[in-house]
Amino acid sequence: MSGPSPAWRQLLAVVALPFVVAVVVPALAVSVGKVSVGWGLPGVLVVLPVAVGGTLVLAGLALVAWTVRLFSRVGHGTLAPWDPTTRLVARGPYRHVRNPMISGVGAVLLGEAVLLGSPALFAWFAAFAAVNAVYMPLVEEPGLRRRFGEEYDRYRAEVPRWLPRR
Repeated sequence: MSGPSPAWRQLLAVVALPFVVAVVVPALAVSVGKVSVGWGLPGVLVVLPVAVGGTLVLAGLALVAWTVRLFSRVGHGTLAPWDPTTRLVARGPYRHVRNPMISGVGAVLLGEAVLLGSPALFAWFAAFAAVNAVYMPLVEEPGLRRRFGEEYDRYRAEVPRWLPRR
């Protein structure tokens, strides 16, 4: 008997991780917190936070979709720690930053906070950023070093963690 199909593995990983972080927790936060779409700005200025927030959400979703696809096709794994890639992914956005998937989810969270004018969502975005700022260098990167050795060392030396170089 074989395991789940690659598509099913990807779906499980996405539902368990980015979906919970970017949809379930924000939905709970706004259900009990204050929301101010348009931030109470006068006239047409109300469009600014909606446009900026919507753009961030769409860009973040596109980046997450792109990285999930690369993990499946190039890395032969998923974003989930229990089903990791078996090959180092250094293509697409991974040529510019080591954590574009986290950047994509972060963009979605920040976009939701801006779009909905929610202090709770701004706090959730900050918590997400802080946890990843600690988790990546202390847990994720040593694990990648153990799995991929010198290949990961070269990649890490050439590609920044969060902000792309010129």
